[in-house]
Amino acid sequence: MILAPLALRKSKEETTSEEDQSKAAVGFRVVYVFDQNDTEGKPLCELGSAQGDPAGYTERLKQFVAGRGIQLEYSDAIYPAQGQCSPGKIVLLPGQSAAEEYATLAHEAAHSLLHMQERRAETTKRVRETEAEAVAFVLCEAIGIKAENSADYIHLYSGDKETLAESLEHVQRASSEILAAITQTD
Repeated sequence: MILAPLALRKSKEETTSEEDQSKAAVGFRVVYVFDQNDTEGKPLCELGSAQGDPAGYTERLKQFVAGRGIQLEYSDAIYPAQGQCSPGKIVLLPGQSAAEEYATLAHEAAHSLLHMQERRAETTKRVRETEAEAVAFVLCEAIGIKAENSADYIHLYSGDKETLAESLEHVQRASSEILAAITQTD
């Protein structure tokens, strides 16, 4: 048992700037922690990772994103997420391997294309994550990156082959648009 702080975040009405949106400790509560070495049984499963060299494709993907008026930033504040997408902005976790950065940017670019307009209200998180990861998988495979974590990621959000089949048209459209832009030769 350890004592963990209870924090309250100030509401948007109480803050005047982003810096002022801090958390204030108001007390403590008991939480239980353990070290994995203190457990028995089979090792815990780990998600796979993207492997390979994206060469110049990451820069081309960044140009595609910028060309659509989307701001790209890097921030540790999104941890444990590797990427985050909101209207007009993509944030990536710094320090990812080159293959992981490409795969994450591909996933977030797919969100930007598919889910940052009126269609978002028509979909569930399960559908959105399945579609974005399917697009990322296609973009990775197209340039020789092995995206070993794609199936695990889709299962994490309860995605399945039926969800994927229903979204195939959207996945194909987004994949084609991005691939056309990043593989175009001058």
